[in-house]
Amino acid sequence: MSLGPRLDLRQSQALVMTPQLQQAIKLLALSNLEVEGFIAEEIERNPLLEAGNDDRPDPADRDGGGPGERDSGGEDGSEAPDWEPEPAGADQLVSGGDGIGDGPLDVDYSAETFHHDSAIDQPDGGRGMDGGLSSTGAAASGEAPDLDAMAAAAMSLQEHLMAQAGATFSGLDLLIAEHLIDQIDEAGYLTASLPELAARLNVPPARVEAVLTGIQRFDPTGVGARGLAECLAIQAREVDRYDPCMARLIANLDLLARGALPQLRRLCGVDEEDLADMIRELRNYDPKPGLRIGASSPAAVVPDLFVARTRSGWAIELNAATLPRVLVNRSYYAELASGSQDRGSKAWLADCLASANWLIKALDQRARTIMKVATELVKQQEAFFAHGVEHLRPLTLKAVADAISMHESTVSRVTSNKYLSCERGLFELKYFFTSGVASGDGDAVSAEAVKSHIARLIAEEPPNAILSDDALVDLLKARGFDIARRTVAKYREAIGLGSSVQRRRQKTLSGQG
Repeated sequence: MSLGPRLDLRQSQALVMTPQLQQAIKLLALSNLEVEGFIAEEIERNPLLEAGNDDRPDPADRDGGGPGERDSGGEDGSEAPDWEPEPAGADQLVSGGDGIGDGPLDVDYSAETFHHDSAIDQPDGGRGMDGGLSSTGAAASGEAPDLDAMAAAAMSLQEHLMAQAGATFSGLDLLIAEHLIDQIDEAGYLTASLPELAARLNVPPARVEAVLTGIQRFDPTGVGARGLAECLAIQAREVDRYDPCMARLIANLDLLARGALPQLRRLCGVDEEDLADMIRELRNYDPKPGLRIGASSPAAVVPDLFVARTRSGWAIELNAATLPRVLVNRSYYAELASGSQDRGSKAWLADCLASANWLIKALDQRARTIMKVATELVKQQEAFFAHGVEHLRPLTLKAVADAISMHESTVSRVTSNKYLSCERGLFELKYFFTSGVASGDGDAVSAEAVKSHIARLIAEEPPNAILSDDALVDLLKARGFDIARRTVAKYREAIGLGSSVQRRRQKTLSGQG
């Protein structure tokens, strides 16, 4: 065996993820709003990119890529448009060239070629599938922007309380109030210990307690409480309902939660009618008063796709309102390229043009891939769109991937974090992929369809005949669903419905039992 140095030549294969391929894969997993933010960052970084507008660009100067795809299928959901080419894979885009010598994507959806394929040309007067004005119609009508959407951020709960504290306290009491307000959470509850706070500020605990009592008189009523019982008691005092009977009821909320109404009647010393009135009074109080001030409103979900029924079948359209067009300003590129430049500047300008061309290709490919997956999804779940959730079929990512000759991971990225709007509501694309449950006729049914049947049976149950899980199993078997009791319990809990004991207790408390 030789111990001397030597030079060996070996051949191996490896998969290299180029930056362009990584970008294409990343764009697939983003929603339309996230892509909008990504495009804004690219426009800021690349001087050759600019946001498109409603005017038709000059093909000699700019290349454009638009998201406004539309697909109209037959009753079976099959693809119908002949003008849409077969989408290429992301790896084919990478191997297609460096992007500099590629021809422009001069696809202008406002052109006469697509005159009858746009939602603006429908008889509804320029309204999209969502029932609102399309971006083109809104621009043409000259509507003013929504000024309410530009309102300043709401005042936080701490700011709201500090404004009241400044008008109520002064000196040392104001300092104590500031420390107390800092320890109030977003629900309005005090999370600090009064003895510890008094020791830290070196003040008597009674003074801290007095300041807290003053804060508990602030708006919203119930703020500054140290627990649910104190919060409800503050609100009862505000409306002059905190009598000895109500005080005993609030002090025994655990009995109320267990539905021990006879024991509560004995403790409060009231009859059944008075106790029902007291419980109704408690239901009108707010257990989290702090959320009324400064609580951030949940962001509205914006659909990425629209699905609507037409005379010829189902129409599928991307929500172009949330995805602006991107243009490559080739006239600006020619102006920069014609000037005197060093080698580094020319390389940078060439990289900018290649990156811009690649982004437009990737956006175009993303739109076509989403449309292809959505078309197959509507085809597979046509019964749901026509008849409702009880007709939802079991479906897997692999089934869709095999039907459209794509990889399962690509379908997963396309359906992640994207929403579809149809006449039955707004649904995440992942909603249509569910597991199957055996039925009496031998065909599998969707788990969501079973949940819908369980919810309907429980909603229709009479107050004096609450259905147990065993009874639900028998009723579901009568409807053709072969399902076990533990599965019924799992689905019932998944849709937020309590057991038969809990539902009976709730109906008793609400006076239905």
